[in-house]
Amino acid sequence: MQDLAGKVAFVTGAASGIGLAIARSMHQSGMKVMLADIDPDGLARAAAELGTGTAIVICDVRDPKSVQAAADATIETFGKVHAVVNNAGVGLGGAPGTIPLEDWRWIVDINLMGVVHGVEIFTPLIKSHGEGGHFINTASMAGHWTNANMGPYCATKFAVVGYSECLNEALAPEGIGVSVLCPGFVQTSIATSGTARPSGITPTRPAPTAESDTPPIPDAGQLVANGMPPEILGDWVVECMQRDARYIFTHPDMAPLIDMRYAAIKEEFARSEANATLKANQTAHG
Repeated sequence: MQDLAGKVAFVTGAASGIGLAIARSMHQSGMKVMLADIDPDGLARAAAELGTGTAIVICDVRDPKSVQAAADATIETFGKVHAVVNNAGVGLGGAPGTIPLEDWRWIVDINLMGVVHGVEIFTPLIKSHGEGGHFINTASMAGHWTNANMGPYCATKFAVVGYSECLNEALAPEGIGVSVLCPGFVQTSIATSGTARPSGITPTRPAPTAESDTPPIPDAGQLVANGMPPEILGDWVVECMQRDARYIFTHPDMAPLIDMRYAAIKEEFARSEANATLKANQTAHG
């Protein structure tokens, strides 16, 4: 989707952070933008900053009825929609066996089902005008590599990556592109979003052992605070959308993490190939 002038975008999590940065860049590229979030005050500030050609709607991505109402409001306001940015998300970590299931359901409902709701509800609307369109689904570098105590977050982000890859193949014949945004550490409120978890339980980080010589790893708050300013990311996302990129990466210095993961996978495939029993069984069932 190269010509953006006059096109319409719907952006969740648009009151701040990455969502606002993408909305700002889309607006500066000539798009009309519906800003969606659960934060009414943040939405009001965002709309005041961006000005003409924007509108706001309260939207809880966990609730398909709320997403449907936001979609209806977008069509009523702008007539159609071309680009959908499924960006709203939260962070949640903790040691296995200590995370309440209600917290698991909370992060899955937002980080994964929020994307599903956006895709299922907006796909027919994009198809209806025949002008093509684009989905941008926000995952994370945590959708490609793991952290021992970030199981819920990594699980949802890996799911968004895989889901987006499927969507890319399914929607390309319809003239609808799909990009999965996989940022590294960006200066947003994601590190504190877990305080809203239903259980109210705050996980503790494992204490370092006395005999360890390894320097302590900075916590998520430190890494995010020192991360990339979101305004840098917004223009890059728009550029990637215009060239129909499947993946949108923001931190090239994190590429070795992906290399390490796939090196381990390839190593195990090599071992399976060397296993005579497996090879014989594969040949027999050709």
